[in-house]
Amino acid sequence: MDHPTPLRPEDHAVFSSEKMGKATLFKSDRIMVGINAFEPGQEHKLHAHKGMDKVYQVLEGNGLFLLEGRELPMEAGTLLVAPEGVPHGIRNTGDGRLVVLAILAPAP
Repeated sequence: MDHPTPLRPEDHAVFSSEKMGKATLFKSDRIMVGINAFEPGQEHKLHAHKGMDKVYQVLEGNGLFLLEGRELPMEAGTLLVAPEGVPHGIRNTGDGRLVVLAILAPAP
């Protein structure tokens, strides 16, 4: 995206039968906005970011947030903030697809 334009993030989801799909909607030095797309059973393993905060907003589907050894339910409308250094991940435990908006600042 070269300039501001309204969009529906979920329309840009990229799914793969082999692993979680990723699509970048916008990136600058200050922020990255992307979509993570999960088929049933797929997972983004527990990980942490140094010098970067991350916000997840569930757009479609349901599953679990993996957060510092906890598994927390997620569904469309749920938001999670994973501050710098906090281990986090996502698992699609639902029967359908899971689409999550991911915002990272500063951008990787």
